[in-house]
Amino acid sequence: MLNRTYPYYLANEAVAANTDLEVTDKFSGEVATRVAMADAAAIDQAIGHAVAAMPAMRVFPPFKRQAVLEHCVKRFRERYDELALALCIEAGKPINDSRGEVTRLIDTFKVAAEESVRIDGEIINLEISPRAKGYHGYVKRVPIGPCSFISPFNFPLNLTAHKVAPAIAAGVPFVLKPASRTPVGALIMGEILAETDLPKGAFSILPAHRDGADLFTTDERFKLLSFTGSPAVGWELKKKAGKKKVILELGGNAAAIVDGDQGGKLDYVVDRLAFGAFYQSGQSCIGVQRILVHASLYDALREKLIAKTKSLIMGDPKDEKTFVGPMISESESKRLAGWMDSALQAGAKIVAGGKVEGAMFEATLLEGVKRESDLYRKEAFGPVAILERFDDFGAALATVNDSDFGLQAGIFTDSLANAHRAWDELDVGGVVINDVPSFRVDNMPYGGVKDSGLGREGVRYAIEDMTELRLMVMRETW
Repeated sequence: MLNRTYPYYLANEAVAANTDLEVTDKFSGEVATRVAMADAAAIDQAIGHAVAAMPAMRVFPPFKRQAVLEHCVKRFRERYDELALALCIEAGKPINDSRGEVTRLIDTFKVAAEESVRIDGEIINLEISPRAKGYHGYVKRVPIGPCSFISPFNFPLNLTAHKVAPAIAAGVPFVLKPASRTPVGALIMGEILAETDLPKGAFSILPAHRDGADLFTTDERFKLLSFTGSPAVGWELKKKAGKKKVILELGGNAAAIVDGDQGGKLDYVVDRLAFGAFYQSGQSCIGVQRILVHASLYDALREKLIAKTKSLIMGDPKDEKTFVGPMISESESKRLAGWMDSALQAGAKIVAGGKVEGAMFEATLLEGVKRESDLYRKEAFGPVAILERFDDFGAALATVNDSDFGLQAGIFTDSLANAHRAWDELDVGGVVINDVPSFRVDNMPYGGVKDSGLGREGVRYAIEDMTELRLMVMRETW
């Protein structure tokens, strides 16, 4: 079970300032633990410590950064079950998904440990004309400076890891605000980081209410803001961020296309579609929301997907058999139910699921959803998927692009030509062939375009954002 209380971490040290933040068990609704909350003064102190830590972090050598990351990997493995249970309780994530996220946490820190000792530069040949004879250029990467991180509730371990692990590898101090609904995993991470010899002020992990955390965005001492969360919040933060670099990993309404040549593979396709649409109650920005099926396969796939959707077990996330647990809150469930009701009033039809009780939202499949509806155009962020048919592959690509979002898309096809056409034409950050858009490996560049954000995660790509190029020109003869 969870500890009775958890401190926050200010300049590498645990501070039991208060127990003001109640963290609930998302299935039972009961208070599971209480966590220390940071006020503006604590956040200001943390930023000051991060600035003061910058000289020590600049000279903290790569092999020591690697040792810190390897220590985290070791301790995460030792506390694997504790981390999984904490995630299951605070996020309502089914225990099997929770274990999978702990595995990805470990993977992300392993990749960062490897990348920490290969942040290389280059030599530039400057002798492009007679005036540059005898001049040589050298480029290296240097830490950008103190960074501000704001992480979301839906992957509170791994999406936090995608900020913290690259920061350590790059040698930048950071102040992290974990989601107030799911702060425990980040605080356990802080406890483990506090066991290392990172310079004082290298990290602070401070749960805080959104309305009291403006310094994470506006303080000019930060040189980078990395935010993962909703588009409405992310773009507003960018307006307030001032001169600092801003990385946004936001939402989506991801689509999967099933080409007409998949008739012999429908069981595989249906299994992957059901997973992509409904795992962790659909609360993933790359969850499958729109399913476009070639007309020749539509009826057969529809029948199989309805049966698969109805077979998914909803219930207590601590139960090994549970696939669909609660949404993060009853208010989010009500919001999605309202969108679904509006779609139904406009002519949509539920073909599987549809029951809603509190935060429990049954895996639900609809068809006939109007493209102008909120359920189609916005990010559902819940266990709802929409079926529609197409006749022409090019038209299907155009339908996928008819969205304010562009994070990832999935294409099931045996046609290499169609795979490349999708890669060429889809206005998204990533195209996944023969799997759902929900697929992600933690070293790949991950991010979106349009309202889905700016920049890329994936450890090496995050390190590039957290460092700057510094040039030295040397005249070797004079």
